[in-house]
Amino acid sequence: MSFFRRASSRTKSFSTGRAILILLFLSWLSVAAFAQVEYVDPSIGNIGILLEPTRPAVYLPNSMVRFYPIRKDATDDKIASFPLTISSHRQPELFSIMPGDGSAAAYDQEITTPYYYSVRFDDSLVRTEFTPTERCGYFRFTFPKGRGSVVVENRQEGSLQKADKGAVIGQESVDGLTAYVYGEFSAPTEVSSGGSGKKSRVTVTAGVKMLEFRYGISFISVDQAEKNLRREIPDWGFDRVKDAAKARWNETLGRIAVEGGTEAQRRIFYTALYRSSERMINISEDGQYYSAFDHKVHRDARPFYVDNWLWDTFRALEPLQTLLNPDVQADKLQSYVRMYEQSGIMPTFALAQGNYACMNGNHSAPFFADAWFKGVRNFDLATAYEGIRKRSLEDTLLPWRLGPKGPLDDFYNAHGYMPALRPGEKETDPHVHPFEKRQPVPVTLENSLDDWEIAQIARELKKTEDEKLFLGRAANYRNLFRADKELMWPKDAEGKWIEPLDPKFGGGMGGRDYYDENNGYTYTWDVAQDFDGLFTIMGGTKKAKENLDQLFREPLDRSKYEFQAKFPDSTSMVGQFSMGNEPSFAIPYIYNRLGAPWKTQKRIRMLLETFFRDTLHGIPGDEDGGGMSAFVVFSMLGIYPVTPGIPTYDVGSPVFEKATIHLKNGKDFVIVAHGASRENKYVQSIRLNGQMLNQVWFRHADVANGGTLEITMGNTPNVELGADPKTFPPDSLATKPEEYLR
Repeated sequence: MSFFRRASSRTKSFSTGRAILILLFLSWLSVAAFAQVEYVDPSIGNIGILLEPTRPAVYLPNSMVRFYPIRKDATDDKIASFPLTISSHRQPELFSIMPGDGSAAAYDQEITTPYYYSVRFDDSLVRTEFTPTERCGYFRFTFPKGRGSVVVENRQEGSLQKADKGAVIGQESVDGLTAYVYGEFSAPTEVSSGGSGKKSRVTVTAGVKMLEFRYGISFISVDQAEKNLRREIPDWGFDRVKDAAKARWNETLGRIAVEGGTEAQRRIFYTALYRSSERMINISEDGQYYSAFDHKVHRDARPFYVDNWLWDTFRALEPLQTLLNPDVQADKLQSYVRMYEQSGIMPTFALAQGNYACMNGNHSAPFFADAWFKGVRNFDLATAYEGIRKRSLEDTLLPWRLGPKGPLDDFYNAHGYMPALRPGEKETDPHVHPFEKRQPVPVTLENSLDDWEIAQIARELKKTEDEKLFLGRAANYRNLFRADKELMWPKDAEGKWIEPLDPKFGGGMGGRDYYDENNGYTYTWDVAQDFDGLFTIMGGTKKAKENLDQLFREPLDRSKYEFQAKFPDSTSMVGQFSMGNEPSFAIPYIYNRLGAPWKTQKRIRMLLETFFRDTLHGIPGDEDGGGMSAFVVFSMLGIYPVTPGIPTYDVGSPVFEKATIHLKNGKDFVIVAHGASRENKYVQSIRLNGQMLNQVWFRHADVANGGTLEITMGNTPNVELGADPKTFPPDSLATKPEEYLR
C-alpha cells in the first residue's frame, strides 16, 4: 500500500507505466509460482509392481469427492464406469455413471490431471469429462450424434430414483457408512428406473449434443447433498469449475517451488506431492458431520477428517503435512481425539466407515508426538494421551484386531515381547487372525517405538511414572535381537529362539508367522527410537556399519519368483533391502548415525533413480495413499524426518539446485544445492543461515523460522563431514525432543 502511495506523487504517465510493469511482474510471479500442476502425471505407477497400482485420481486436496476410471489398471482396455466418489482410499466405490447402456467400453484419447479427466470411447466416440469440487462432481458428456444416454447405478447396496425437475437422488451403504447423492442434468431428459436385487439404476436420455451432470455427495442426507451442490456448484459452467480446481491445485503444489533438475525429476516430484495431498479427507458439511465411529451426526465448529492408514503414513506423509499444513494437521489430530471419544479406541486405520482393524502397532502415538514437538498444539493432548495409553496397555496388540487385551497381550506386558509359535505348533489364542498370525517381531518392534513416543508425551504432561513405564517398554526390541545371528529373531514363550528359521524367508505365507510384509533383515533396522542402542548390541558402530552395508548386498538365495510369492509387499529389492515397503524408508539414512553420510547420499540417489520413474511402472510398491510419495518428496528435497517425534531432519542428497518451501506462517525455507546433478550427489559442505555446519542434520525450528540451507555438492564423497560421533543426529532412548524445539 505504501509503495503505491509513493508512486501516486509521480507524473501520471510514469505512474501508469510503472503500474503496468508491476502488473506484468506480478503476472510473471504468478506463472512462475503456479506452474507446478502442469508437471503432475497421475498415470505414474498405474501399473503395479505386484500389488495395487496407483489410480489416475481426480480430486481436490483433502476432499470428499475422489474420482478415477474403474478398471483393473492402465493395461485394461475397457473402462467399466466412473464412480461418483469412493468411500475411503482403496475402498469400495460409491455410485457410478457411464454413457451408453452402462456396459464397459473400450477407450482412447485419455487425459489425466489432478483437476480434470477426459476420455473418448471407441465405438460411440462419446467424450466423457470430469472435474471436482470438495463435495461435488461435474461431468460433461459430448454425443457426436446429437443424442445419447447415460446410466447412473448403485455400486453398493442402495437405491436411486428420479426426483423433481429431472434430478436423480439416491443412497447406498457399505460397511456401516451410508452415502447420499443429489444430481441434476443440464437439459431436459427422459428418465427410466430399473435394477435388480438390492441395487438400482437410472437411465437418462437427452436429445442434445452435450449433456452435463452436476451432483453433490453427503454422508448425512439427500437434502444435505443438495445443499452441498447449491453451495459448491450453484450455476452451470464446466470450465469455470475446472479452472477453480486447477487454481486450487496450483496453490497447493505451489507451496514448494523447485528449480533445476530434469523435466522427468520435476514430474516425479510434483506427482509425489499431489499424491501426498489426498488424505485425510474433510467430511464436514455445513458445520456437521456423520461419524461412523459412533454412527451419529455431530455438530462441530472444527472440520472432521477421516481416511488414514497410519501404519503406512506416520513415517513420512504425516511429517510432510505437519511441515506444510500445520493448521490442517491440528484439525486432523483433533479428529482422532474425537474418534477416540466416540468409539473408545484410538484408531490407527481411520476410514470413513469407522475403525478398521489392519496391520499392527499403535501408530497414532508418533502421529501425535511428532506434530506436538514440531509446534502443532491446537488439539487436546491430554485426551489424545489417554487414548494412546489405553491402546498400549488395555487394548490388544494383535495384528488385524481391535478390542480388549487377551492372554498374549498379558504375556507381552510381563515379558516384553510377543511370543512366537514353533513351526507346526497349533495356535492357542482364537483371537489371532488365521492368515495374519501373531507377527511377533514387528509387533514387538513397532510397539517399542510407539511406547517411546508415549513416554515423550507423558513427560510433557508431567506423568513421571508413566514416562518411566513407557521408556522401559521402548527397549523391548532388545528382547528379540539375536546376537549370534545379528538379526531380530522370534522367541517362543519359554524364551528360546525359534529354530529352524530362515530370516529371509521363514514363517508361513508372507512370513506372517514371525514377520509381516517384510523379513528379518528389514525389521532388524526398524528401531528408529534407539539406533544408538541397536548399534551397541550389534557390537559397535563399525560392526553396525558393516551389517548395514551387507543388508544392501545380501542375496535372496532363491529366485525372485519364489521370494515375491511369499513377500509380495517386499518389492524392488536391493540385496535384502526393500524399497517397496514403508519400514525401509529410514534405512538409507541410518548411515548418518554411523559416521558415513556419504553412503546415505549415494544410496538415496541410487534408489530414487532406479525405482521412482515418470512411467506407468514408476512406483516400486504399494503407494498407499501418500506414504511412498512423501518419502520421494522429502528425499528429492534432500531432507528426511528419520524419527517421528524428534523434531529434526537428516540431510540427504538434494536433487534440485534450489527448492523453496513457502510456510503457512508466511516465511520461506530455502534449500540451495550448488552444483547438484546426477554426478554431483555428494554433499561437500553445509551452511545454515550462513553458519557452517559440521553435522548432517538440523532442527524443525530452523525450518519453521524460515531461512536458508546452503549445500555445496560434488562428485566425490566428503568422508570427513558428519564423521565425528559428537555430531551424529539424536538417536537414543534418552533423547528428549523438547530440547530441539529452539
